[in-house]
Amino acid sequence: MKVLAKTGREDIAMVYLAETTTGKLIEFAESLQPPLPIERKWVLTISTLYGCPVGCRFCDAGGWYEGRISKDDIIAQIDFLIKKRFLNNHVYVEKFKIQFARIGEPSYNPYILEVLDSLVSLYDAPGLIISFSTIAPNNTDNFFKKLIEIKNKNYVGRFQFQYSLHTTDEKLRDWLIPMKKWTFKTMSEYGKSFYKEGDRKITLNFALADGMPVDPNILLKYFPPNLFLIKVTPINPTHRATRNRMISMLPHHEKSEIFTKLRNAGYEVILSIGESEENLIGSNCGQYITAYKKTGELIEGGYTYPLQKI
Repeated sequence: MKVLAKTGREDIAMVYLAETTTGKLIEFAESLQPPLPIERKWVLTISTLYGCPVGCRFCDAGGWYEGRISKDDIIAQIDFLIKKRFLNNHVYVEKFKIQFARIGEPSYNPYILEVLDSLVSLYDAPGLIISFSTIAPNNTDNFFKKLIEIKNKNYVGRFQFQYSLHTTDEKLRDWLIPMKKWTFKTMSEYGKSFYKEGDRKITLNFALADGMPVDPNILLKYFPPNLFLIKVTPINPTHRATRNRMISMLPHHEKSEIFTKLRNAGYEVILSIGESEENLIGSNCGQYITAYKKTGELIEGGYTYPLQKI
């Protein structure tokens, strides 16, 4: 893998644009959580596909798709970031999270299963936590069955499994995520089989948008609060969200009506808002490859931070 360019701030977040052994482009990112030092928390966000076939209405990572990233090229992203900051693969970070969420729906790539089975032996990282976010596409049952086996083998208590719901209206969810997906009933059944004693609760993620309802009564029908928690995130500023007139409805405080309703229903609710500077850096969403493919040039002014050639 050859890293072509980078952008960002070393003390907040960095994004990297690279060419893999196939000659195709990928991007990946790292972020910190100021004022915490890297020894307390460090997050890597890794791409799993070349583009994404899903085309979510608020995500710029879709719109093109060129296949799966190989096991070696997934690990190369992780390896580059670790070697940049640590010696001899010793990652002494209290909370070291690897998110398979930069570009691509991860369940479409079975190589991820091989990566997950390898990571614990590749790095000395006592604080390692895996974060796996999915829309739960149809025809991925075998992948998710094997994921449970690997989680139980290597990551009990260290695996954050997350469903991207965004609304409790399944018809609107079909518009928002235009791909055949599991029903809430199927998602619930899998979640119950995934969870075992000692695991973290399964996350239901809602990037709240105007016109996309979140009904606690519907959630309670499928997702018991003793196994599932709610995470509320903003809709990141993307070209696609703007084109689709998606307006973020992120509450500004923990005592907002939606939080009160969800908590009264028994759910643990987390408001997850990163550093605002990350929107300017572009570390929240896969953007740079799309722009590169359109212009044929490395971006010199993507968002606010320039993409610097390496």
